[in-house]
Amino acid sequence: MVRARRVVAVLSALAVLVGGAGACTAGGDGGGGNPRDFAELKRWGAAEWDRWAQRHDFRNPVVPGLWSAEKMDQAPPQQPAPAPDGPSAEASAVSAPAPTGPAPTGSASPPAAPPPVAAQPVPRPYTSYPASGKVFMTAPNGGTGQCSATVVADPAHPGRSNLVWTAAHCVHEGKGGDWYRNLVFVPAYNSSGAASDHRRATLAEVAPLGQWWADKVITSPLWTTEGTKGGDAANQYDFAVVRVRGPEGETRSLEEAIGTAVPVWFDAPREQLAIQAWGYPAVAPFDGQELERCDSGRPGSRSFDASRPPMLVIGCTMTAGASGGGWFADGPDGRQRLVSNTSIGSQAHTALNGPYLEETARQALAYISRS
Repeated sequence: MVRARRVVAVLSALAVLVGGAGACTAGGDGGGGNPRDFAELKRWGAAEWDRWAQRHDFRNPVVPGLWSAEKMDQAPPQQPAPAPDGPSAEASAVSAPAPTGPAPTGSASPPAAPPPVAAQPVPRPYTSYPASGKVFMTAPNGGTGQCSATVVADPAHPGRSNLVWTAAHCVHEGKGGDWYRNLVFVPAYNSSGAASDHRRATLAEVAPLGQWWADKVITSPLWTTEGTKGGDAANQYDFAVVRVRGPEGETRSLEEAIGTAVPVWFDAPREQLAIQAWGYPAVAPFDGQELERCDSGRPGSRSFDASRPPMLVIGCTMTAGASGGGWFADGPDGRQRLVSNTSIGSQAHTALNGPYLEETARQALAYISRS
């Protein structure tokens, strides 16, 4: 989320983050290894993903002491201007100028969202649910921001995952922009409540499981070429996967250190889902210091471009700051799985929209897992 001007990123193809790299090639014309359009992206295999990632490298050197408890507390989101006919930008972004993007592709279908569901506080301590946490970042041109995120299972390293799932607009500015920098993940942020109501707290109190710095990120390349300030077709692929490394002296993986990681459920049957959305909303009546959840049940759908998978829509009153937070549902084996993440919300803060995770998202996770 942002502090001065909020950047809401949107996505549609895949891109790699490594804090502070040069801007990637804009325009969906195949430049810089980008797919020319969504149809081309769907035909990508491992070789295309690898080629794209190599051309969009990312560096995120650890800066000891950068993210103090006070600095994390002072990185609240700024409420963005709502999209004219749809969801407001309910995602985190940093205080950098928001890039201007192309008009949405195709016609937007009216949202079919369930009734509003009031967000409820998650009982403390949050270390009982350590897969949920926050990501913090700085913009290339200055300013800090925050999002929500989830530790997910790594298919290539079972039991030893270092992967975190969030929204694409939490890692990249979008069309004409650059990668965010100083990206760090804090599992179980403010677990004890020491920093609630913006009280002064120690770093150990707000980051009981440490700060985990990003060293690689993958997101949709169409996000980096299409992402804009408001809701449109790019949001239908607004997801990102971040690989992190542990605090100094930590030899365990993130999953080993916190004791859990959530499997991702691709191509989940929409009609069978009962969704719970988690996140750290930061716009009133929330303060960004509390982990909230919405037990939203079966999702509706929303589409800005009929050629792309429609987004999932749920009733939920969480506000900006919840962006990137995980959406969960019980899988066929009864185990909780991640099925989406918060991307954009509604003007009245009564609904949230999240990308439907299908083959493109599966390939993104497979790329960062094998690399």
